Amino acid sequence: MIKSASDFIAEAQQICNCIDVVAAKELANLSDSVIILDVREPHEAAEAKLEHSINIPRGLLEMKVQNHCTNPETLILIHCAAGGRASLAAARLHEMGFRNVHAVTAKFEEIKKTFG
Repeated sequence: MIKSASDFIAEAQQICNCIDVVAAKELANLSDSVIILDVREPHEAAEAKLEHSINIPRGLLEMKVQNHCTNPETLILIHCAAGGRASLAAARLHEMGFRNVHAVTAKFEEIKKTFG
């Protein structure tokens, strides 16, 4: 049987912390150190992005994330356009040893409105 992208996303969401945009904003406000990671493609981020986010496309995440974060306890909030890639990325970072990672499973428009 061939697995679909939605199968992989559902599996990832079983092992990662998925949160809504309100909870993400609360976590960010309570943290002294937060990384907001945008795993959309560069052309998507070029159209609109959060002011303090770091864009690392999902396909390059494993190779580039340690350029921005080496502390496994750092709060990392991951977003994409709708939550699928963010969930996959959060699961992968969890597998890599990062322990404070959350996938923001909301549409980008809602994230942008909440985070500014």
